[in-house]
Amino acid sequence: MRFELFIAARYLRAKRRQAVVGVITAISVIGVAAGVASLIIALAITNGMRRDLQDRLVGSTAHVLLMRVSANGIRDWRPLLSRLRALPHVTAAAPGLYEEVLISRNAKSAGALIDGIVPSDQRTVSDLLQSVQQGSAEPLNPQPATSDAAAAQSVPPIVIGQDLAQTIGAEVGDTILVTSPQGELTPLGLVPKYQRYTVAGVFNSGFYQYDSSYAFIRLADAQRLFSEPDLISAISFKVDDMYRADSIGRQIEQSAGPGYESTNWMEQNRELFRALRLEQIVTFIILALIVCVAALNILIALTMMVMEKTRDIAVLMSFGVRVDQVRRIFLLQGLLISLIGTALGLVLGFGLSWLGGHYRFIHLDASVYSIDYLPFAPRLIDALIVAAVSLGVSLLATLYPSSSAAKVLPAEALRYE
Repeated sequence: MRFELFIAARYLRAKRRQAVVGVITAISVIGVAAGVASLIIALAITNGMRRDLQDRLVGSTAHVLLMRVSANGIRDWRPLLSRLRALPHVTAAAPGLYEEVLISRNAKSAGALIDGIVPSDQRTVSDLLQSVQQGSAEPLNPQPATSDAAAAQSVPPIVIGQDLAQTIGAEVGDTILVTSPQGELTPLGLVPKYQRYTVAGVFNSGFYQYDSSYAFIRLADAQRLFSEPDLISAISFKVDDMYRADSIGRQIEQSAGPGYESTNWMEQNRELFRALRLEQIVTFIILALIVCVAALNILIALTMMVMEKTRDIAVLMSFGVRVDQVRRIFLLQGLLISLIGTALGLVLGFGLSWLGGHYRFIHLDASVYSIDYLPFAPRLIDALIVAAVSLGVSLLATLYPSSSAAKVLPAEALRYE
């Protein structure tokens, strides 16, 4: 062991005449540990929120969405779908007909976005149909061809989100009324069009935005409800690299031709992820102040240590210990305090983050936070950054007391001994 490190460790372990110095040193260690643990837990929460929201968004929606901006929907879409499905980097594509409607049962009602889909295609671009927990999405599969009159008289199936089902008080097997603003023109004016549906399934994606306002019906039923035969609103795509969805979307636009416009999951949720990033930065800055307070405690503890050990420092210097060695003794002492506190904080922070992520014992209001539990996702890179900040701030706090120790004059300190 180096001489300076031996003396620094001995000063930490040795009994002192002034017990208050030991108390301040212990508080310094606890303060560093609390600051590091708080930072690890806070960063784990923000990373977990970002990860879970991104996973659920990407799983529940398409990577790229292609729409026709110069017309009300896409007609003659089947050849276009086949051509775009064969493009490079496109792994799946599905047609969809979207419309906002009013869904009601008895006296309860709620607004919803209804999506007319082809289930076999929809399952390749979205996981919502796979999250059906009550009933089944199988009734949405294409049925044998029937006449328009028979189709109009039958009650078609619908799959709705769990929160939407709770809002209107619907269960599997119940009949609900869907009212479309795309009404019919009559002598009495524009009359909204409505259709009764049977709830075939209820899905629960865990993402409130979808569970509270999404519903799926067959594409043919949606075209009949909106009086738009052979029309779709958009084509959804899955791509092989979701982080290149922007550039791949532009390639899809060019292949589709003029009048088409694409958007992607990053553009649709840019503000959400920007807010999470800003929250992470602000949280880091605020909680780093805890480490700064602990660093002030280290400064106070080392300053009092220098005052207490003035005679010992003078004796060491009279034995030939150099000024730079005295300085390193107190630098290493501050480093030891910081290392112990940082190590304890990392263990505590990662331990609590693991418990929170594994047992999910902190629940949230899904209508406010979009997810129903507080996620934790601690990362090694965050631990390295937090440890570097903690050690750096603590070392800065040791500069003044170590310099003061190096300025001790042996003759002056020992004159009256």
